[in-house]
Amino acid sequence: MSEEKVCYSEVELNEFKEIIENKIKVAEEDLRLLKAAYSNASDNGTDDTSPTFKAFEEGSSTLSKDENMKLALRQEKFIKNLSNALIRIQNKTYGICRVTNKLISKERLKLVPHATLSIEAKRAQ
Repeated sequence: MSEEKVCYSEVELNEFKEIIENKIKVAEEDLRLLKAAYSNASDNGTDDTSPTFKAFEEGSSTLSKDENMKLALRQEKFIKNLSNALIRIQNKTYGICRVTNKLISKERLKLVPHATLSIEAKRAQ
């Protein structure tokens, strides 16, 4: 009878760390673009358009900025979750389900590297 693994090896943790660091880089660049999109003060030269079109464009612009702000907030949360995963790697608690205390599958962690629940625990939620 083989013993069940209780934690990932140093090599495996470093592999996950690399995946997470790459995801953080991409996420931070996406966040930068989103923030630039909603904080853009430029009105793209609509000063000389007809007032009827201007009202439509301003409404569209507001909606777009609002959506970009929501996306930026989600992106910030994603980056925070990834950063927390790096802390768990440092503490050697990465990949352990917070409900079952069993290892989260490697496949799941490669897809969702900030996961704190195994598939079983997630389904039970």
